[in-house]
Amino acid sequence: MTAQYSIGQAGKPWGQKEKQQWLLQQTKKRDYFEDIVPAINALKKHFNVEQYGVLKYDSHYPVYALKSMPWRTDLPIVLVTGGVHGYETSGVLGALAFAKKHTQTYQGKFNLVVLPCISPWGYETINRWNPQAVDPNRSFYSQSPAEESGLAMDYVNDCQERIILHIDLHETTDTDNSEFRPALAARDGKVNHNWNIPDGFYLVGHSQKPEAEFQRHIISTVKKVTHIAEADEHNALIGVPVEQFGVINYDATKLGLCMGMTNAPYVTTTEVYPDSPNTTPQNCIDGQVASVEGAISYLDSIM
Repeated sequence: MTAQYSIGQAGKPWGQKEKQQWLLQQTKKRDYFEDIVPAINALKKHFNVEQYGVLKYDSHYPVYALKSMPWRTDLPIVLVTGGVHGYETSGVLGALAFAKKHTQTYQGKFNLVVLPCISPWGYETINRWNPQAVDPNRSFYSQSPAEESGLAMDYVNDCQERIILHIDLHETTDTDNSEFRPALAARDGKVNHNWNIPDGFYLVGHSQKPEAEFQRHIISTVKKVTHIAEADEHNALIGVPVEQFGVINYDATKLGLCMGMTNAPYVTTTEVYPDSPNTTPQNCIDGQVASVEGAISYLDSIM
């Protein structure tokens, strides 16, 4: 499969002209302030809702965190992040659905911190990148080029030492092939060789702390809700060798991934496939919720 993107010249990385051309093609397709902010505010009875920054684009986007109420400084913290890639809808809605379902479930055991929509501009324009054509999920490192990533890291650093678990909610979609992989190759002046899109749920663990039993427990929980992706003919998912059923590993710290932004011993990134004929939007949300439940139940089993 090959795809020549409409912006730029093959083999030549984008400059500011091409990035501006790309930005001018982006349009608002849904509304963060109508869809997401009211759902966050509806949880104020059960969580402390904290605004941890404002993204200052053509529109200004406040970004929010939900924190357990009451907050106990003696408890470990479970961090759930969604919407790092704003177009990955079940990541956002799954984070909110988990918070709504478990307002009191973990009281006395864990503090919850939920950042449901880290990239609201990406949510509105259904985009992987921010307006500067920067991928927030490759930008979780010091002096980040993505304001979305920098604000989230600054906020989380205040409670860094007590985070035991971080689960980051994502999707893999057909638009990865029709738009985002071709755009990435064009932006960087490279050729994309991976066109694999797994049909089903899978996890991306951190190669520096893979925690195979933890990942396996999440998969076993999620498969009760939605189907798990099978490896391709090369025993890989998205071009990466499978470590175990439904799990691949990346060096999240080296790649600047969201799940690498803390020192938590247990970390993972979820991926659901909303374009599968075997799933529905609600099933994808349910899979995201189940993944967090499975991660926490694993911690419960070993603590």
